[in-house]
Amino acid sequence: MSGTEEAELRPEIDAGLVRRLVDAQFPRWRGLPLRPVEHDGWDNRTFRLGDELSVRLPSAAGYREQVAKEQEWLPRLAPLLPLPIPQPVAEGRPTAEYPLPWSVYRWLPGRPVVLLGDVSRDAALAEAIGRFLVALLAAPTEGAPEPGTHNFFRGAPPEVYGEEALAAFTRLPAVDADRARALWAEATASRWAGAPVWFHGDVAPGNLLTDASGTLSAVIDFGTSGVGDPACDLVPAWTMFESAARDAFVDTVGLDDDTWSRARGWALWKAAITLRDRPADPEARTTLSRILR
Repeated sequence: MSGTEEAELRPEIDAGLVRRLVDAQFPRWRGLPLRPVEHDGWDNRTFRLGDELSVRLPSAAGYREQVAKEQEWLPRLAPLLPLPIPQPVAEGRPTAEYPLPWSVYRWLPGRPVVLLGDVSRDAALAEAIGRFLVALLAAPTEGAPEPGTHNFFRGAPPEVYGEEALAAFTRLPAVDADRARALWAEATASRWAGAPVWFHGDVAPGNLLTDASGTLSAVIDFGTSGVGDPACDLVPAWTMFESAARDAFVDTVGLDDDTWSRARGWALWKAAITLRDRPADPEARTTLSRILR
């Protein structure tokens, strides 16, 4: 989930709907088999179309802005990055049955990191993610989308969610809440001082693909991407890694201590609001433990 916002429109999306949309708007693909992907996301539903294509549909109205952004910017970013990213092939039109834009992409093979099990000590994976982010940071930003509703204000200072974060901290045990408030104060005490840079916006295990050997092979889902403060992309230091793997990620990316403090704030916010809604969520509990200790 990209933020806590729930869009007012959340259409029912199933293979039958996608089949009708594809057949009506792109008859050249009418005969290709269609099936849901093994691991789906929150912001979008994804279906594999034949062997070479995928269909990606926003799951709610609040995500509709991401379609045009990805259609415009992913082809520009792709040649500059060390790993494959989604390649738009076509843009679908809204209909009475499905009133949102949608996309067809080239299929990217690979197994999401989320399906690999524990990668918290995988230093090679941490370094590979870091190298990808360094390349993304260096991409030209002229005309690129700044933080806004299209990405739930990723790239802005973490205090954009300050009221929500502080309220969520009150649900934590007292000693954890005090520590969380202190770390939040550190996270919100600085601003990104450089020019805006590109960020992915959701560097999560479900958006990172690996090959058969477990090597990072592609990065997907740029729906919350944009330009601004890159701190939001550094959350794997707590959400994914620990010990030497965390050190490898931090060393590969570089950047200053204040940026890492803001990154910790982003990770803290997300863990706290997740536990507010799902107190037993194992990933959020692990992330919070790494942050607070």
